[in-house]
Amino acid sequence: MRSKGLKISLLSVAAAAFATATLLRAAASKPSGKAIFREKCAMCHGMDGKGFAAIHTPDFTDPKWQAAHPEKERLDALKNGVKGTAMLSFQGKLSDAQMQAVLDYIQSLGSKPGKPAPKKKK
Repeated sequence: MRSKGLKISLLSVAAAAFATATLLRAAASKPSGKAIFREKCAMCHGMDGKGFAAIHTPDFTDPKWQAAHPEKERLDALKNGVKGTAMLSFQGKLSDAQMQAVLDYIQSLGSKPGKPAPKKKK
């Protein structure tokens, strides 16, 4: 009887270890939009995403900017760059998953907790 209980305990420990390893692999494989932004974008857009007026980069934390530039437009800017600006194309430099992670991070900058939502005009 004791042997059966030991086997069940060992199986439980093995299952828990397998589940933990699987979760850690999944977390490691998901790109971090914040990390990519800081590595690839912060030099022009600032570590906080507020941009730099001197080089005319947008303030991603501004709800008005967020509302005026839908995700499709932002993705196009990431993939193809923005003509007439210093914004270069990241096509071939970032995977689709990495670009989506950056877009999600940029979106999150405009919705900080405690930040009032922009008032709608009637």
